Amino acid sequence: MPETTDPTKATGRSPLAGCAILLTVGLMVVFLVVFSIVSFFRQADAIAKFTAPAPAPVATTSLSGREADVQALTTRLEAFNQQLDGDQPASLALTADDLNLAIAAYEPFKDLRGTFHITGITEKNIRMDVSYRMNGKPRRTREGEPGMITSDFQYLNGTLVGRPWLEKNEISLRIDQVIVPGKSVPEEFVIRLSPYQVMQRYLDHPIMGPVMKKLTRVELAPGQLILKRTPGENQADAISHEQVDSGSSRLFTVFGIVATIFLAFVSLMIFISARKKRLS
Repeated sequence: MPETTDPTKATGRSPLAGCAILLTVGLMVVFLVVFSIVSFFRQADAIAKFTAPAPAPVATTSLSGREADVQALTTRLEAFNQQLDGDQPASLALTADDLNLAIAAYEPFKDLRGTFHITGITEKNIRMDVSYRMNGKPRRTREGEPGMITSDFQYLNGTLVGRPWLEKNEISLRIDQVIVPGKSVPEEFVIRLSPYQVMQRYLDHPIMGPVMKKLTRVELAPGQLILKRTPGENQADAISHEQVDSGSSRLFTVFGIVATIFLAFVSLMIFISARKKRLS
């Protein structure tokens, strides 16, 4: 009597092995999506611990009685801009007061008023008080709000300590420390915040964009931020491969591990399926 074959068994001629692989793929996709959502909300909860739902006032330099100082600063900036078009080295030293005065006096910097104020410059770093707006945790919209999902803003009200760098025609700040009174700021967030691209919005500005493009170096000295152009010198890449966002790197590492496990499992399933097919 011929032997019957149970059609429910996963043999080389059965679709069950392939279905198992597809099911595994689906489960892994669901896992990655859930993992991403959970990680995002955990990150939002961590940020909420050292941020606030409202901005804090940040000092703005008063222009009262400073007309002569503004005019002197304008003259220096215009002279430096002209020097950048020449074939000789050009240099401009700016103090914290110069920078704060520029923010208060010049229209292009109006968005920084009340949110960004330099409190000190040393040969190692710049300290600045900020009220930095960030997106908060997503939530369902309330009555009268557009869409289905939105989020409330959170504000980083504190002090940033960083160093300037010049890269890709833009002056940015590499953040070394974030100080929020009475709060502890995780190192992962400090790394994530860097570079602080405070000048990115001015890349297309008709004056500041070309000026940053012509610079070859940005340096610090006691009490001064120094902008330089040296003929024949190119802008140096101020960030190395070792300084890439390690917080993001860790996230990609986790995804890499999960993907490796997934691929190994799929490979094992394919191997088992192929072996059964040979034995049948």
